[in-house]
Amino acid sequence: MKKIACLHAHHSNISYIEKALPFASCMHFVDPGLVHRVKTDPKFAAESAGAKVEKQLKWMEECSAAAILLTCTNYIALLPEAFTSDVPIIKIDEPYFRRICEIEEPQLIVFTNPETVEGTMKRLDEFAFYQNVKIKVHPVVIEGAFELVMTGNIEKYKQKVKHVLDELVKDHNTVVSVAQLSMVEAAEEVSDRIITPLQPLAEEVRKTIIRS
Repeated sequence: MKKIACLHAHHSNISYIEKALPFASCMHFVDPGLVHRVKTDPKFAAESAGAKVEKQLKWMEECSAAAILLTCTNYIALLPEAFTSDVPIIKIDEPYFRRICEIEEPQLIVFTNPETVEGTMKRLDEFAFYQNVKIKVHPVVIEGAFELVMTGNIEKYKQKVKHVLDELVKDHNTVVSVAQLSMVEAAEEVSDRIITPLQPLAEEVRKTIIRS
């Protein structure tokens, strides 16, 4: 079984990745401090954040993994474009974006963490531009939900997300997807028509480690 080195901004993502990738042995690296530092220290964000991500990935390269998986969109956004690695790097949002770009109908992308919206939508727009496709996507934030998961109120968080997703699926004649791993379980319980980042990820990881 090949190894995948996974970089998370929060430990809660570990269980979702383990469930999605049963065919791989996952090593997990969790660093919530970088995202916090970027939010609170603009000078650090501008000058040092990218170098910190590079240093972390260089360390992970030494762990004999077949691939590195980045599960945090903030880490992905901070990674310098010029960075190169001998180990394939999988950015969790790219298979998800590819799936979104295949859809011509209007779409809603649902978030619980408002601080990830701007970066995710910017990367999605750039991805669609380079794919030469036009997408009709509108972000929706579930207010007050992310505080629940950060304080360990997982069941209340899940129920809140399920309620909103259920309403969106019923009330809107549009495609709905969720942008965060913490929302996947709720989405799966509401409708199998809701797109999640994990659906296309497993196939991407499998193809990557076969090639490595």
